Amino acid sequence: MKPVLALSIAAAISLPAQAQLRLPPLQLPGVSRLGGVVDRVVQPLPELLSSTVKLVDQRVTATRDLLRRHPDLIEADPAGEPIRRAELVLVSPSDAALAAAAALGLVKLRDESWPELELREVVLRVPAGLDTAGTLAQLRAAQPDLQADFNHLYSRSGDVAPGAPGVAVKQTGPIRVGLIDGGVDRKHAALRHAGGGSFGCGGTVVPSEHGTAVASLLVGRDRGFEGAAVKAELFAADVYCDKPDGGSAEEVVRALAWMARERVAVVNVSLVGPQNRLLEQGVAALVKRGHLVVAAVGNDGPAAPPLFPASYAGVVGVTGVNLNRRVLPEAAQGPQVMWAAPGADMAVARSGGGYGVARGTSFAAPLVAGLLAAELREPDVAAAAAAVEKLAAGAVDLGAPGRDPVYGRGLIAEDLRVVPEQLQARQSR
Repeated sequence: MKPVLALSIAAAISLPAQAQLRLPPLQLPGVSRLGGVVDRVVQPLPELLSSTVKLVDQRVTATRDLLRRHPDLIEADPAGEPIRRAELVLVSPSDAALAAAAALGLVKLRDESWPELELREVVLRVPAGLDTAGTLAQLRAAQPDLQADFNHLYSRSGDVAPGAPGVAVKQTGPIRVGLIDGGVDRKHAALRHAGGGSFGCGGTVVPSEHGTAVASLLVGRDRGFEGAAVKAELFAADVYCDKPDGGSAEEVVRALAWMARERVAVVNVSLVGPQNRLLEQGVAALVKRGHLVVAAVGNDGPAAPPLFPASYAGVVGVTGVNLNRRVLPEAAQGPQVMWAAPGADMAVARSGGGYGVARGTSFAAPLVAGLLAAELREPDVAAAAAAVEKLAAGAVDLGAPGRDPVYGRGLIAEDLRVVPEQLQARQSR
């Protein structure tokens, strides 16, 4: 669940995804800092408050602000997570379940099927005067086998390096990588070359800082800057479209279905949020088809509850490390961590031009996704497993020997980090 040369940093993007470590501004001429590390852009980034690292739960603060500013669109579930107001989502409901919903006064808003995922959703409106959470509890009591949930909102939480020795993955065809995030500025110098396709927002392009930054780490190529898979085609789905209630569970699953239709084998999701039945089934269906879903584990801190989709079975969860190979203090920990990758002091493309400096697990995930995309050209269960093992063979074991909850199976993609000083030197030649 839930961030360089030219231009000053713009206003914040809605709903920061995770807590961040506060950093001092970088003193490089012409270089601005892309802060918020997962989806928020700030100017300037505040100074360190003391020698002690202070973690701030930005997701909680942002959720409260979002609820205050858009009470007509958004409310909180019993756990405090943001949801679309007065909406419930039924997953592949039976006629009896729909009848039970109608008996409670619920009104059908949308009925959509995704045959690629073998899923159907029915979105219902809770009538005025009824409590959303209370109505969901009544519906579940009336239909115990029904998969029903809130319509949760998910928040936005850097040449392909030589493959590590290991199991051979014999696949041919173009390299393609998927991105489910905010919109991407494909006019940026680092992204103009990237082919592929776009999805969402009714065909309207709504570039975002976070989506553009993550895209550049996937496929970016510019003078002095390279992402993880510079030869890959980018299939980017915008699930926000600059809407206050963007990033819902159904929008993410709709994007997953598009990735399945386009046969994009590796999909990066640098978004975080709570467990959700629709999203869980959508992710499971994609993984079952032989796709790899790579997700940021989140920046709510090592003691925070697990965030999703990174914590779902079969998902490649990625944490971030700094220049000294130390895990970011704000990064989540647990069994969902499969790998660590660079996640701080990284140059990334900014929407509108120029570059910013990124920090957070959001930006570690695309480096892993890019490397996996070079190995997995088509969805295939066996080939996906082989691609993972091939990458693992070259990982640097950090922390406790073997897989651990902090660094997972180890550090990969270390050579893909482009630090701001390095980028400035290369572009000044």
